Amino acid sequence: MIRIGNLKIPLDADAEAPLRAALKKLRAERSAVLSWRVSRKSVDARDKRDVHFVMAADLEMKEEEKLLRSLKPGVASPVREGYAPPVIRREKIGGMPRPVIAGFGPGGMFAALTLARAGLKPIVLERGERVEDRKQSADRFAREGILDPESNVQFGEGGAGAFSDGKLTTGIKDPRCAFVLRELHLHGAPEEILYAARPHIGTDRLPGVVRAIREEILSLGGEIRFSARLTNVTIRKGALAAVEYTDAQGVHEISADALILAIGHSAADTQGMLYYAGVNMIRKPFSVGVRIEHPQQMIDLAQYGAFAGHKALGAAEYHLACKLPDGRGAYTFCMCPGGYVMPAASRPGGVCVNGMSAYARDGENANAALLVDVRTEDFGDDHPLSGFALQRTWEESAFRAGGGDYKAPVQRVEDLLAGRETKALGEVRPTYRPGVVCGDFRGILPPFAFQGLQYAIRAFDRQLRGFALPDAVMTAVESRSSCPVRVPRDGRCESSVAGIYPCGEGAGYAGGIMSAAADGVRVAEAMMKNAGIMEE
Repeated sequence: MIRIGNLKIPLDADAEAPLRAALKKLRAERSAVLSWRVSRKSVDARDKRDVHFVMAADLEMKEEEKLLRSLKPGVASPVREGYAPPVIRREKIGGMPRPVIAGFGPGGMFAALTLARAGLKPIVLERGERVEDRKQSADRFAREGILDPESNVQFGEGGAGAFSDGKLTTGIKDPRCAFVLRELHLHGAPEEILYAARPHIGTDRLPGVVRAIREEILSLGGEIRFSARLTNVTIRKGALAAVEYTDAQGVHEISADALILAIGHSAADTQGMLYYAGVNMIRKPFSVGVRIEHPQQMIDLAQYGAFAGHKALGAAEYHLACKLPDGRGAYTFCMCPGGYVMPAASRPGGVCVNGMSAYARDGENANAALLVDVRTEDFGDDHPLSGFALQRTWEESAFRAGGGDYKAPVQRVEDLLAGRETKALGEVRPTYRPGVVCGDFRGILPPFAFQGLQYAIRAFDRQLRGFALPDAVMTAVESRSSCPVRVPRDGRCESSVAGIYPCGEGAGYAGGIMSAAADGVRVAEAMMKNAGIMEE
């Protein structure tokens, strides 16, 4: 196939418009096309008078090589082969201990899928519930303020991403990303994730995709043990010998020489167990801030001008960043168009927030994390786990400010910029449940973060008109955007303990669904390569 990019397509164009535009560039006839597909689609809204799509199309043509030679450079290029699944020496699998995976978020899920397809029948330990049961626990927390510390927005099948927007954007260039997108589509995600510039699945659709992947792993002989928390590892002569987990029936041990750690960014207790068992860890910078909500209609107008509301565009997004006077970065993250702010606590006595959107993105408000960098020198000491202590401090402050029943403190933008307490809300109504309490973030956030938010909001208002809307409302505290530790791994993807494979966000090697899933595939391949069952 050949790829033709930079195709300008009107918003009202029909489905074959990209093909016609590609053929025009190629100076070719429709009869020469054997098959075609859209391979990339993005919105160009730089000129608010001419908002349009920019697409790329892949065409399978008759006499492709001859056609490519006849074109000017840059008009088209051959479509290169992407990621190919590993070739497994199945005759060498007999007698191998079954690999264990701790965590069934994107990293653990794709590691398990890779190992199961290779015939290794992995055992997955997931401290939370199945995604359908987990949703009930998360809904009960939002509705009644009753937290299940083991199964919530952070813990359970699908990971933290299962209760977000299901965003699939990533900055990494790993060819495994295309593989992950294909697998998500094959398991029920909409086809558009294969070509959209900013793909998403939606919180309402993602659980079905997760269930379908689970079912394939089980059909291949894999085993998934839910409500089973990793509680210890046995290390002999610098190598893994066994893992211990705890469930409702008690404590269990599994002999194992391979453990993939895909525990996510919020399992501070598990990280502590691993550290004291002898797994090397180091501090890692992370971020802290709030969720900010604006009317989605305002964001649409700011981004699309007169084209706002066009049925082909959907709800508008944004991503903003700036450097603060003290050299820190401030940025928006995990923007949820037409979405909701949701409770994301996993520890009793703490409040933290996240964002989510359904596939339709048809809520009244837009929300995004508004974050400021936290440096390792802010941690207070050199202990590798000190970042978790800092997170806990801010979350407990937010809990107290909200009244101690998991309501969250909120502040209007105008009040934060003026350095005063919010006493009443304006036109923008917060979407956080189980409820909010007006307050002042100076009692919750460290001074560098509070002042950073003040600076960033003014800077972002110059980038996106209306960002400093006086009645825009912020909800505290967003503290789980990434993990505050990294578990170093070597060229074999192993930690300081042979046989333990750090993976994904909880190990500091990913930052979202896509990068975590791709890392799960990468680590599973490394494990098989080290075992001598994967061809080079």
